[in-house]
Amino acid sequence: MRSVKTVVLGAMMAVAVAGVAGAQTTTPPTKREVGDLRRDHRDLVRDRHDVRVDQRDLRADKRDVRQDVKSGEFKDARQDLRDATRDRRDLTGDKRDIRADKHDIRQDRRRIGQ
Repeated sequence: MRSVKTVVLGAMMAVAVAGVAGAQTTTPPTKREVGDLRRDHRDLVRDRHDVRVDQRDLRADKRDVRQDVKSGEFKDARQDLRDATRDRRDLTGDKRDIRADKHDIRQDRRRIGQ
């Protein structure tokens, strides 16, 4: 029984020493990797701003459509409805860009080893 404990304890120590030695041999991140991470973060901030702007535009176009229909200006209502559709499409694209930027940031952080 005592010899089994000794063997298990020895194996655990070997794994722990190998883990510490592996952790100490990681190379520091390069300037290019850090720059990629910063650029991806800037892209994420820019895309989040674009989403807020597109949401605001979409709300304004929907409001304009309702007001034009209420006042009987159907030609303007049709144009505002097209604008709302374009804003909705832009919003979808911006949200897709946000997901891609978050993915890039995760990949960069894994590559750097943070």
